[in-house]
Amino acid sequence: MTNTSTLARGGRHASAPGRGPSRRRRGRGLPVWSIPYVLLIPGLLVIGALLLYPMIQVAVIAFQKVGLPQISGRRPAEWVGTDNFTRIFDSEIFWDSLRNTVVFAVIAVTLTLVLGTAVGVLLSKLGRKMSAFLVIGIMCAWAVPPVAQGIIWRWLFDAEAGMINWALNLLPDWLSAVLFGRADWTGEPWLNDAWSVYLVLVITVVWASFPFIAVSVLAGLKGIPADLYEAARVDGASGWRTFWKITFPLLKPVFAVLTVLSIIWDFKVFSQLYVLMGGPTNREAFNLSMYSYTEAFKAPQKMGTGSAIALVLTVILLVVTAVYIRQLVKQEEL
Repeated sequence: MTNTSTLARGGRHASAPGRGPSRRRRGRGLPVWSIPYVLLIPGLLVIGALLLYPMIQVAVIAFQKVGLPQISGRRPAEWVGTDNFTRIFDSEIFWDSLRNTVVFAVIAVTLTLVLGTAVGVLLSKLGRKMSAFLVIGIMCAWAVPPVAQGIIWRWLFDAEAGMINWALNLLPDWLSAVLFGRADWTGEPWLNDAWSVYLVLVITVVWASFPFIAVSVLAGLKGIPADLYEAARVDGASGWRTFWKITFPLLKPVFAVLTVLSIIWDFKVFSQLYVLMGGPTNREAFNLSMYSYTEAFKAPQKMGTGSAIALVLTVILLVVTAVYIRQLVKQEEL
């Protein structure tokens, strides 16, 4: 016999929560589909204030003549249309800076990804304690601020007191002559020539960037089932074949993000180059960031031209990133 004293109307137990009131309470609030967008509003406001608004201002100034009189308020900004872009495209320094930027980015991104991936794979082979110890050690390099990175490597490659020249002089003369074509490295001015400046810059950027790649790859490797590697070992697959058939395909999304981030970071390197050069002293070693800074802030200040260079650099980054992501999407669809 049913105990009617413990049942509510409609056959529901008295202690069971009712659905009607909860639905009514939910109906008074925000729609469920809108909650994620509402939670994103604070972050979007911060991004808009710190990033979007300055970018819009740079785009506006790129079409104006803005110098010291305009900055001081003595004269209003003058609209000049595309004159700033015409001026930089007619400049040989712009094309040299563009070449330096692209070549440096290609070399630095490639070396960073290769070295970081190799270190990440090696870390995955170590025990937990040793892996954690080495991760902490290499992340110290990644945590060094860009200006400090430039100071460290500028001192190491100093012509008079640098440790690089001292270490090279320790090599036997015959070995140094075979490897480098010279035996005496005393007073070698590494940071005077554009080629050697970018050699040092590549070392600086790769040294500071590969730890992030290594740790990201290590985190991705933790998510790959060990059964796949065990099956590969049973089949007699080599380590290289295992990497290309198992590790690389499964970590392709990770590599995609790391590649895009590395391209963006290395295309707009400024602080390290500025410190290594001791300021914008050698125009042959300019990249687009250094060229933009020089035009905008060195007398006579040409904010419009500097903004135009910065806008061109931004467009290049957007195009490169969009093309790369589009290729990845096509590969996934295939």
